[in-house]
Amino acid sequence: MKEGKTRTVTTVILKSAVIVSVIAGLLLSFGAARGSFMSGSRIFMYFTIQSNILIGLICLAGLFFLSGKIRPDGRWAVSVFVGTVSITLTGLVFCFILAPTLGAGAWSMHNILTHVSVPLFSIADFFVMGRDYRIGKNRLVYITIPPLLYVIYAGIAYVKGWEFSSGHNYPYFFLNWGSPAGAFGFKKGFPFMGCVWWIAAILLLLLAVGSFYLWLLGKVNEDPLPEDDR
Repeated sequence: MKEGKTRTVTTVILKSAVIVSVIAGLLLSFGAARGSFMSGSRIFMYFTIQSNILIGLICLAGLFFLSGKIRPDGRWAVSVFVGTVSITLTGLVFCFILAPTLGAGAWSMHNILTHVSVPLFSIADFFVMGRDYRIGKNRLVYITIPPLLYVIYAGIAYVKGWEFSSGHNYPYFFLNWGSPAGAFGFKKGFPFMGCVWWIAAILLLLLAVGSFYLWLLGKVNEDPLPEDDR
């Protein structure tokens, strides 16, 4: 009983931290220097912001479920899993792929909130509540849906010439189909390889993270994960 109360208090704190960080990150991003990376009204065109909003809504719904008025089913656990892996991807890609190309300006407060704080709080909350989740390995494929939909969206935006920031019709360098490496090419210098290879590499990273989370969730639950969550 005491452990259950501790988990409840912890998850309320973590979910609240996610929601506050998402809101603060959105407001600061919106007010960032016009024309800079992820700023102004165009912030909603970025996967970063979309994944922040998604996990923020998931945490808000999670707080409502804690009231006990509605009990979520297995599909909810999969939704939380998808949202958590998506925001993890946001953090990993920013810290290890984007930040090195953005220079010192990368570590602004709004970038830290949306790319570091929100992912860390979300991951922690996912495993705090892990004993409530039974997610089959056959659900792993669902984590590819948000990034693949975004790739399609960004591709349409590129063709249509929609600007994500001044003079750029792509959100991230690895989705710039007009780069020196193009779609399938390779280059000694930046960006090193074409968009297709970057997308494939990021999807592999995504699946590796998702597989690791499922394995760790199995350890949290002590019992082996079921093949499905029926």
